[in-house]
Amino acid sequence: MKKAGTLMQGVLAFAMAIILLGTSNGTTVQARTSNVLNSNDVGVGNLLNPTEVAEISDEEVAKAHTFAQDINDEADDVADDEEEDEEEDSSKLVMANVSQVMNIRIAPDDNAEKVGVLYKDCGGKIIEQKDGWTKLQSGDVVGWAKDDYLLFDEEAEELAQEVGVQLVTSNCEALRIRAEADEDADVLGVITNDGFVDMVEDLGNGWIQVDYNDETGYVQADYVDTDFRIDEGETIAAIEAREAEEAKRKAEEAEKAAKAKLTENRGAVAAGADEARLLAALIYCEAGNQSYEGKVAVGAVVMNRVKSGAYAGTIPGVIYASGQFTPALNGTVDRVYAGNIPDSCIQAANAALAGETTCGGATHFRRAGGHDGQVIGAHVFW
Repeated sequence: MKKAGTLMQGVLAFAMAIILLGTSNGTTVQARTSNVLNSNDVGVGNLLNPTEVAEISDEEVAKAHTFAQDINDEADDVADDEEEDEEEDSSKLVMANVSQVMNIRIAPDDNAEKVGVLYKDCGGKIIEQKDGWTKLQSGDVVGWAKDDYLLFDEEAEELAQEVGVQLVTSNCEALRIRAEADEDADVLGVITNDGFVDMVEDLGNGWIQVDYNDETGYVQADYVDTDFRIDEGETIAAIEAREAEEAKRKAEEAEKAAKAKLTENRGAVAAGADEARLLAALIYCEAGNQSYEGKVAVGAVVMNRVKSGAYAGTIPGVIYASGQFTPALNGTVDRVYAGNIPDSCIQAANAALAGETTCGGATHFRRAGGHDGQVIGAHVFW
């Protein structure tokens, strides 16, 4: 109202000047204008306090007053409209009144399809109300919720103030966050355009105090926008997408864990040079054309049997056991043992003796396709 009063005075003076120029004797005005423009003797005093002043009638003053009052009334109406808009925005606020989650439905009916949810402390704006239901918007969620699970008016305002946060968002390419409210202070960090941090306090001197990674920082108010935010609801589509992504992540983690378990060292076994060479010979016979991973797996199967207690407790005992490894039974292993064994097979044998494995605790393998298990190259291990 104080601004309106000042506006009233200014408009009144302006209106009186208009009426004076519009209704005074045209000849007199023209003569004074000519004097001001052409005389070299006119001083500042004459310009500020002219000696010739046109007479203004009471009727003209009344017209000026009416004109000013009309403009002032319009200004008051605009101010009133702004206040009403603020009150209307406030009255549209709605907050979830639940301990965990509430459903938002496509229609005001308990059996209607769910379109989303509001979690504890989430809020939104009222669109429509009827029969104990409220249609609201919260983020991307638009639908109906039961009034029994909502807060309105002052209660909604109180909860929003309690759980909401005041954010400071950068509106420039690189916003420097400083240690003090000073342009020469140390820079704690930088946030890019649309990046945001929590506001602590607007200092009112062109600086805003913020929380930056649990440190107190300061940003210049000219380069940021401030916004009060409360948590928003989540659509069913968004929930399904999030859950699918979470399931995918868990599956990947489980796969990594399983793979890690398959390669977890199972403990070294002491062996002589002859036993190491015998194991290398078997590896060459069974997996000489396979990858190094496949070679180590064959060696690991032998060592897993040695450690299991269900088989012979020695490398030769496992390799030459009846009905187990065909190359050992038909003499191929002995011939390879006596000849040249590729370095990769010797290396794989030493790795298996050191406890390395690429097939976990598997004690069997065969050509892939005939049994379930871990497939490595042409073999399946179980």
